[in-house]
Amino acid sequence: MYISICDDDSLIIEKICAYLNNFFEQNHLSLPEISCFSSGEELLARTDNIDILFLDVEMPGINGIYVGKELKRKNGNIIIFIVTSYSQYLDEAMRFHVFRYLSKPIDKQRFFRNMKDAINLYHSLTYMIPVETKEGVHALSASTIIAVEAEGRKVTIHTTTNKFQSIHNMQYWVDLLPRNRFFQTHRSFIINFEYVTDFDRTLIHLANNQINAYLTRRKYSEFKAAYLLYLESTR
Repeated sequence: MYISICDDDSLIIEKICAYLNNFFEQNHLSLPEISCFSSGEELLARTDNIDILFLDVEMPGINGIYVGKELKRKNGNIIIFIVTSYSQYLDEAMRFHVFRYLSKPIDKQRFFRNMKDAINLYHSLTYMIPVETKEGVHALSASTIIAVEAEGRKVTIHTTTNKFQSIHNMQYWVDLLPRNRFFQTHRSFIINFEYVTDFDRTLIHLANNQINAYLTRRKYSEFKAAYLLYLESTR
């Protein structure tokens, strides 16, 4: 895991570093690599992927909104905390799906609560799934799986780049996939909340209508509640 902090205020950087050290120590977790930057230009020059970023908005030169959009474009899984005193940037920041918005001065308990959620999201994004086919075993990130579909005895794993014919049945996939991200909408479908475009009481459109999954009417309310909970967890 790689964590970065970008702020032109050295005191804020010191505060976040101290909170991160406390958080990982209290939760008995290894402290990840932490890198600090004082400008957006300096941060964008970094070539390594960043997993979690604490980003100021108002900085000399390139502002944080532009930096956040660029980093999201390069890595859709980056978890971004916007850290600022100016709430007027909230709407603009939400357009590129920041994870949370932290107001200065940063409250320690709120910081800890949000970091716990960020770590959970990080693990769900990086969780690797073994897909066993007749040809061999493929290790896939859970976040790349759009849906699992059953047609008779054939079980297809739809991913962002390919399709795989699994040798395992649907119950195997129901038990294996993380439930905070996946939902069995019908005996023939398990979907990834991340790729839901829209839905009604009988059908779910995924990945901009690339895949259509059936939704059992009796599961509609349960699915809707679970999906809204998922959306809330990503804000």
